[in-house]
Amino acid sequence: MAHSGLIDLLWFLLASVLAVPLFRRLGLSAVLGYLFVGLVLGPFGLRVISSPESMLTISEFGVMMMLFVIGLELSPTKLWQMRQRIFVAGSLQVGLSALGLFAVLRLFDLSWQSALILAVGLALSSTAVVLQLLAERKELAEPHGKSAFGILLFQDIVAIPLLAAIPLLGQSRASGGGFTGTMVLEAIGVLLLVVLLGRFAMRRLFRAVAWTQMREIFTATALLLVIGTGWLLHSVGLSMGLGAFLAGVLTADSEFRHEIEAQVDPFKGLLLGLFFISVGMTINLPVIAGEPGLILGGVAALLAIKALVLYALGLRQAGIGRRQALLLAGSMALGGEFAFVVFADSVKYGLIETVWRDRLVAVVGISIALTPFILIGLQALFKRNPEPEAAEPAYDAIEDSHPRVVIAGFGRMGQIVGRMLSARRIPFIALESSVDQVAMSRKFGSMIYFGDPSRLEVLRSAHVAQAELLIIAADNPEVNLKIARLARRHFPHLRVIARARNRQHAFRLMDLNVAAIRETLYSSVEIGKMAFIGLGMPQDEAERSAKLFLEHDEHILAEQYLVHDNEAALVASTEEAYRELEALFDADRKNRDGAQP
Repeated sequence: MAHSGLIDLLWFLLASVLAVPLFRRLGLSAVLGYLFVGLVLGPFGLRVISSPESMLTISEFGVMMMLFVIGLELSPTKLWQMRQRIFVAGSLQVGLSALGLFAVLRLFDLSWQSALILAVGLALSSTAVVLQLLAERKELAEPHGKSAFGILLFQDIVAIPLLAAIPLLGQSRASGGGFTGTMVLEAIGVLLLVVLLGRFAMRRLFRAVAWTQMREIFTATALLLVIGTGWLLHSVGLSMGLGAFLAGVLTADSEFRHEIEAQVDPFKGLLLGLFFISVGMTINLPVIAGEPGLILGGVAALLAIKALVLYALGLRQAGIGRRQALLLAGSMALGGEFAFVVFADSVKYGLIETVWRDRLVAVVGISIALTPFILIGLQALFKRNPEPEAAEPAYDAIEDSHPRVVIAGFGRMGQIVGRMLSARRIPFIALESSVDQVAMSRKFGSMIYFGDPSRLEVLRSAHVAQAELLIIAADNPEVNLKIARLARRHFPHLRVIARARNRQHAFRLMDLNVAAIRETLYSSVEIGKMAFIGLGMPQDEAERSAKLFLEHDEHILAEQYLVHDNEAALVASTEEAYRELEALFDADRKNRDGAQP
């Protein structure tokens, strides 16, 4: 039997390694890849594994791990900061979506208890899939991404009482009834026990374990915390996932939170993958083939109801634009992996029959599969119908002054240069393309104007033609090069000093006859000098060594510039420079020793 289980595990791992990267390569979610693996290996596919129930039981620990990690992210402070986006938008999304889905489900003669649980379960979206898709598209920081994240957090919170409500509303065939008064009291008692232990004992336990400096014991303690709290709540008829979630919340403010998450995360990923595979194995293809109209109609109803609610919320509540609202609706209209847990528990407690679970699993799985294609379609639609270009920002009108210096870019480096010039009462004008940076600098009295210094008309309006010096200090190396080219082409008389990111960037600036100052050179040499002093070298010797290094480095930079387009010669020059520097330091030390009496 053990040998058979090992073969099953081998099949799981092999199929996952092959299929999941392929799905990711195609731009689809990993969840969909796992579902596909389960579908292929399961009793309705190749029948490699004929009994998925045992695997599903083990893989439920993955759901526990997921809920535990969700709890770790939901500290009271974070919830309060995002309260508007989480609780207002989230409650409206779940409530309105569940209401519409409830009405549809009641058309199929399901009891109100069953329809209510299923409607709320279907109203939830896939946290893993949505966040993954938004991250891949670099949209988490966009307005629709922020709204999606807040709603997903609320959905994660709603999922917990939803699981607790299933045995309350269902008639468990195993126990022959729902919760009794005694069972309710027992459940409340265990919940209070978990909270008290978490508040007063958990941190001390992890401190004691951390003192041992044994990572394996720390890992075992984290797993004990998750599984132990899950078992405690399961023993009184509540969800194991609820226990894991509570354990996460109670640990969220602990100094060990990040270490605990790091220890649990690998188990969560593997077991969640196993869970999705097991769910895929339960998808009943004959049922889908026999009822294609019902299944596809269910998918259409799910996507339409949730998308309509999300689009309206995006416009009305979140205040985002139409395109952002469409992206919010397109990314979150899908069903979620938590619905699989809801369906499984609903069957367990007699709320629905197995055939309904099969139908709903298929509906959610197809909705997840369609989501990447929906987003691709929206992106194509936006490209075909681009928004009218926003009016270019109105740059500041620069007064008719006569600055001796113009500073292009007023970030960290530009501000220091500006302070030095101000201290010597040297008139200058600074140009900066960041509105926030301009507003901040003006509070301190800086002569700074909003404008893009990489535009010729902005440079002219800053009277660069009458200035003695242009200092290019933008953060972006390519922007610096663009400004330098403009200056050389249109103001050839002007002396230009530019910030260089590294040696290669310095060479490109030197091609334009611009004085290049590498941004980390002098600070690095200063740190090196302090290191010499910290290691016992006399201060005057350390300062002389730093000076020798700078002089030698500038000499080498000039020599390497002549061969910077020849990689072999550049490498040879670098090796020779190391030897020269060592000889230079040795000679200096000998001269110093010889000069001592």
